[in-house]
Amino acid sequence: MKRIIAPLLVGLLAVPAFAEGDAEAGKKTFNKCKSCHMIAGPDGEAIVKGGKTGPNLYGISGRTAGTLEGFKYGDSLVAAGENGLVWDETTFVEYAQDPKAFLKSYLDDTGAKSKMTFRLKSGGEDVFAYIASVSGE
Repeated sequence: MKRIIAPLLVGLLAVPAFAEGDAEAGKKTFNKCKSCHMIAGPDGEAIVKGGKTGPNLYGISGRTAGTLEGFKYGDSLVAAGENGLVWDETTFVEYAQDPKAFLKSYLDDTGAKSKMTFRLKSGGEDVFAYIASVSGE
């Protein structure tokens, strides 16, 4: 019995973590995001046309916050990245729900601010899954 369970556990631990949301539902919810954000591939080709007020969200999973070249981030988001904030499903969802509160908590700074004023109250997991799906992740 132990010979069967041990390899099974090792195999399960070796499986990469994927976004748990519903990418199809996230595609619809992303419509709320694209007034400010686009998703454009590394070659610059638009996968999802959108605004340029917010950064391109292509490949956000695993990216250090506030580091996409060519985008002018707010000081608090840059500071969060400098303090180790890397986007994953959990941090993305928490940030999208209330960006200002997230940064205040993450930085332990009551003066922290976010340029993003929109709050995505629900569906963040789905949006993250959608972005990951079109980013080839």
